[in-house]
Order: sequence, then C-alpha cells, then structure tokens
Amino acid sequence: MVEKTPTNSNSVISLTLGVLSILIPYIGLILGVIGVVFSRKATKEILKTNQGGGGLATSGLICSVVGIIIQIFAVMGIIAFYSLTNLG
Repeated sequence: MVEKTPTNSNSVISLTLGVLSILIPYIGLILGVIGVVFSRKATKEILKTNQGGGGLATSGLICSVVGIIIQIFAVMGIIAFYSLTNLG
C-alpha cells in the first residue's frame, strides 16, 4: 500500500483566494494579496514537512498575482474614467 501524504491546508486556501481575487471586483485586490501570503506560507511548510499540495500552492500564487493585476487595471480604469469625465 502507498501512503498518502496529507495536502497542506494553506495551499488550498491560497488557491481559493486566488480564484476569488479574479472573480470578485474591488475586494479581489485584498484577497489576492492574502492569497500570495498563504501561498508563500504553504510553500515553506510543504518543503519543511514534506506534505502534498505544492501544485495547489503554485496555482494559488499564479491566480492571486493575475487577480491582483486585473484588479489594479480595473481601479486604474475607473480612476481614468472619472478623471476624464470631470475635465469638461
């Protein structure tokens, strides 16, 4: 029988927050930053304890960074829109 290593819970949390950071407007920026923190924490724990979930932590990091970038562009677009409409 093959022993199954437990999946790191922080890696699951980071992936969940990463996906939510892409889907939820405005709050997604905060969720993305928290997702990056959980992903880095999960990666360090996985290396130390030899748990599973390394792919989940990496996916969570990527989704969180993509969510942060999308949210920053959305906020910049809103700022640009309102600054241009107040010129006239």
